[in-house]
Amino acid sequence: MKKIVLSLLLVSTLGFAQDTEKENLKRTEEAAAKVGEDKPDGWAKAGTFSLIGNQSTFNNWLAGGQSNIAGNLLVNYDFNYKKADWSWDNKLMAGYGLTKLKDADMQKSDDRLQFNSLLGKKASGYWYYSAFLNFKTQMDTGLDPDTQTTKISHFFSPAYFQFGPGMMWKKSDNLKFNIAPATSKLIIVHDHFTEGGLSSFGVEPGDTSRYEFGAALSGYYKFNLMTNVSFENIVNLYSNYLEDPQNVDLDYQLNIVMTINKYLSTNFTFQTIYDDNAFRGFQTRQNIGLGVNYGF
Repeated sequence: MKKIVLSLLLVSTLGFAQDTEKENLKRTEEAAAKVGEDKPDGWAKAGTFSLIGNQSTFNNWLAGGQSNIAGNLLVNYDFNYKKADWSWDNKLMAGYGLTKLKDADMQKSDDRLQFNSLLGKKASGYWYYSAFLNFKTQMDTGLDPDTQTTKISHFFSPAYFQFGPGMMWKKSDNLKFNIAPATSKLIIVHDHFTEGGLSSFGVEPGDTSRYEFGAALSGYYKFNLMTNVSFENIVNLYSNYLEDPQNVDLDYQLNIVMTINKYLSTNFTFQTIYDDNAFRGFQTRQNIGLGVNYGF
């Protein structure tokens, strides 16, 4: 009889322990899921100023090679706001770079100014009703890559604006995407680029702007591959309902930062763009170098 009672007590104790363990595990998982939601309301701001350089020198090098020096100046600034069910994410990016080859003129290697803004009102879970605005242009004169003398662009020409309502899925500031099936896109160029029967970045001859209406999809994902190595992915897709909707515009950028210390890092950037109104093919740029960084 004693053995039966002890066996029953043991089974009950084990069952209670298992139930308690399951409850603790469930509470832990629920707490972990709320980590990204428990951030205090208000503004969260962070910026980085980076100077990236690389250089090669060849002197009587029989295997061949051309001396060169290059430098890129990058500014990234995030200012995000959160209050109750509202989320407002803003990102400003600017980059300018120059490359000098031996016995050749200085050339641009990077020139971009971009602002992204995404407003969300929580709907359910990680889903938000959203509205977005994107602006993109360049800061300096652009030359025809074939001639290197003919001017084809400059500040605010072209300038791209995208805006529209949609739905956003946001797990954290580092993982989110936005779907906007009713997006307006406006392209602006200076009139001297469309004179004489010429078109520019999809703008018809004699015009200074082009309007498109379509669907936009954007995504952002940043993670640490390992300690001091971060991967940042930014992608934007757009399809114009009014003309050739099958030709989807693509803008994808990958930034890898391998931190050495507070001020030094190795930086790798890759970007590819497909926009058949500007160029019927993929535009790509890639840069790697030692960076001097300052956070603010």
